[in-house]
Amino acid sequence: MEPATRHGITAPDAVPDLNGSSAHAGSALAARASAVVEHFFRHESGRLHGTLLRRFGAANLVLVEDVAQSALLQAMRTWSIGGVPPNPSAWITRVAINLAHDTLRRQRMVASKEPAIQTQIELQQTEPVDETDAEVRDNALRLMFVCCHPALANDAQTVLALKILCGFSTAEIARAFLSSEAAIEKQLTRTKQRIRDAAIGFEIPAPVDLPRRLDAVLATLYLLFNEGYKASGGERLLREELCQEAVRLTAILCAHPAGNVPRSHALLALMLLTAARFPSRLDADGALLRLHDQDRARWDPELIGAGLSELAAAATGEGLSEYHLQAAIAACHCTATDSPSTDWRRIVQYYDDLLRLKPSPIVALNRAVALANVDGAEAALREISGMAQRDRLDSYYLLHAVVGELHWRLGQHEAAAENFRRALQIANVGPEQLFLTQLLDRSAAPSDASAAEKR
Repeated sequence: MEPATRHGITAPDAVPDLNGSSAHAGSALAARASAVVEHFFRHESGRLHGTLLRRFGAANLVLVEDVAQSALLQAMRTWSIGGVPPNPSAWITRVAINLAHDTLRRQRMVASKEPAIQTQIELQQTEPVDETDAEVRDNALRLMFVCCHPALANDAQTVLALKILCGFSTAEIARAFLSSEAAIEKQLTRTKQRIRDAAIGFEIPAPVDLPRRLDAVLATLYLLFNEGYKASGGERLLREELCQEAVRLTAILCAHPAGNVPRSHALLALMLLTAARFPSRLDADGALLRLHDQDRARWDPELIGAGLSELAAAATGEGLSEYHLQAAIAACHCTATDSPSTDWRRIVQYYDDLLRLKPSPIVALNRAVALANVDGAEAALREISGMAQRDRLDSYYLLHAVVGELHWRLGQHEAAAENFRRALQIANVGPEQLFLTQLLDRSAAPSDASAAEKR
C-alpha cells in the first residue's frame, strides 16, 4: 500500500466553523479516504482474504468476506477523520481479524467444543499481523487452489476467483458475464456452501494431486485473461484490469515451486505477448483494429521482451501444452517487423499442432485465417466450409466476420455484406459493432459506385 502522503491525505487541524470551510475540508478528506479504501479493496483484496483464510480456514469463507467488508467500511469511517495510518495493510488486517474473533465468540457452539475453540482463538490473537512477501504469495497461491477446486463447477471457479482473489464487485462480475447481480450472488452463495460441505482446505495440494489441480488453476487464469482481452459485452472491448490481475496471479504461480512448471511459464508468456499489443488495438474512434492495421511502434517492447523470456523458460522439459503453442503464435506476430513479414506458414503449423492437441472449431477458424495469408482466401473459405463442428460457431460473430472478409478479398461484395450484417447482429461489444459497421459500409461502397455509373 502506498504511504498516506502519496494520496495527499493528512489529519484535520481545525474544528468545524460557522462558515463551513472546515466541513468542506473534512468532506474532501473523506472522499480521499474512500478512494484509498477502494484502491485497497481492488488491489489487496486477495491478500486480505488469503491472510484471513489461512487463520480461519476455507470453511469460514463467508465469515472472512463479511469481516473484510466490515473492516473496509470501518477504515473508511476512521481514516476520513484521522487520516490514513502509516501501515494501512496491517491496520485493516488487524481490524478484520478482531472482527472475526468477535463474531466467533458470539456464535453459540456445542458445549464440548467451546473450550477448544476458545483456545484456538486465543492462540491466533497472539500471532503477528505483518506478513513477509513470501507469505503473501503463498497465501495467494493457496487461495487460487481453493477457488479452482475440482469440487466446484468451472464457471463457479472463475466467478469465485474474480470475487475473492481479484476484489471485483458482484455488479462488475455480472456485467462481465452478461448476467444479473442476483444470479451471480446466488451462484457465489452456492459455491461457498459447497466449499464448506466438501471441507475444502486452505492448502497447496499434495504432489500426487498437484498436476491435475494446477491445470484447473491455469484454465481459470486463462479464462480470466480472455474475459479482459475480449469482454463479453458492453462498450469496452478491453478490460485491462482483468488482464492485469490474470498476469499478476500467473506470475505468483510461476514464482512458487508448486507452479514453477513449463506450462505455467507458457501461459504467462502468452498473456504478456498479447498484452503488449493493447495500446494499438483500438483506433481513435474506439473501433477495433485488426492485426495488420495496428501501429506496431506502439506495441510495448518491455512486455514483448518479458513474454519472450517466459517462453524461453517454458521450453524446458518435454511437455507441450496449448499455452506453449498459443504463446509461440503470439511470438510470431510480436517479432515480425510488419504484417507481410509475419511467418504465416509457421503459424499454420502451430495451429495444426494445436488442433491435434486440443481440437476445437475456434482453433480451426483461426487456422483458416492464417491459411488465407499463405494460400489465399479461396483456400480459407474451403477450410471453413468443411470445418468440423462449424455449426457451433453460428452464434459467434467472428465466424461471419472472417467469412465476410474472405469474400471481400475475392471481390464478392454482396456475400461479404451479408456476412458482416450477420456478424453485426451478434456482436455485443461497442468497439466490435463499430468495426463491423465500417466493414459493412465498405462492402456497400462498390455497389453504390456501380449504380452511380449506370445512372
